[in-house]
Amino acid sequence: MESNLKYISLGILVFQTTSLVLTMRYSRTFKEEGPRYLASTAVVIAEMMKIVACLLLVYKDSSYSLKELNRVLQDEIINKPMETLKLAIPSGIYTLQNNLLYVALSNLDAATYQVTYQLKVLTTALFSVTMLGKNLGVYQWLSLLTLMAGVALVQWPTDTPEDPKKEISAGSQFIGLIAVLSACFSSGFAGVYFEKILKGTKQSVWIRNIQLGLFGSVFGMMGVYVYDGQRVADHGVFQGYNKFTWIVVILQALGGLVIAAVIKYADNILKGFATSLSIILSTLISFFWLQDFVPTSVFFFGTFLVIVATFLYGYEPKDTTDLSRA
Repeated sequence: MESNLKYISLGILVFQTTSLVLTMRYSRTFKEEGPRYLASTAVVIAEMMKIVACLLLVYKDSSYSLKELNRVLQDEIINKPMETLKLAIPSGIYTLQNNLLYVALSNLDAATYQVTYQLKVLTTALFSVTMLGKNLGVYQWLSLLTLMAGVALVQWPTDTPEDPKKEISAGSQFIGLIAVLSACFSSGFAGVYFEKILKGTKQSVWIRNIQLGLFGSVFGMMGVYVYDGQRVADHGVFQGYNKFTWIVVILQALGGLVIAAVIKYADNILKGFATSLSIILSTLISFFWLQDFVPTSVFFFGTFLVIVATFLYGYEPKDTTDLSRA
């Protein structure tokens, strides 16, 4: 049974990672009449959906009792204001990160984005060493060097002739690269900070996500007001929304919750497989369906190094001490 759950977890992780990237990319480049949807509003709506989903899950855990649900929310959120406020920082960073992903996928093809975004493994590792005092093994340091080399090759400029269908300029590619690198740093810092402040707490993952969602909604609405306030006033919050936009919003809202629910069944090797399959699928679909990407031998070699680094980082050599003593 547990073996089946592992494979189900693998399928869900691959589906969520790949589908979010590809649909977000398609939704940001799809040509249709009228204004394009505002990424800032999509981030806010996704946060609100996440709150609703988590409230339903807490309601389920409360034996479908509204009274018990109210008690849990009072005890865990309202009556612990300092604990709740601690989540404001990672929530704000996650909100920034979600907006950066829209910028990145508006300017980079899905395959290049997928590979480059794996640098979050490097930033998470570095923040874990500096903030949590973790020690990395030889294999992990080697994997980080391999990862950097792979991403550098993926970003290596090519002299291949431009596809006339491809309307991405060098300037917009640079914007996309800066956005995805910034998202890597924000992801690494927020993840490690989140781990640090929640160590020792017994709150459920759903309560934590409600707290993150509340702050995320507030920060997101501030972003909408500052950057897109006039456009919202002119054309409304849901300007440019279509079925692909709603798919992206739902995947972004529920994706993290799905991963949180299944991650306990996924070991490092399984997560490595999920990442690798997601990169391969994104590359194939980017080339055959979106037709915004032509892979080169340098890209393939860089991608291979990134995949190797992903597995190497999660590799845990067997302890041979006991065998040598026998």
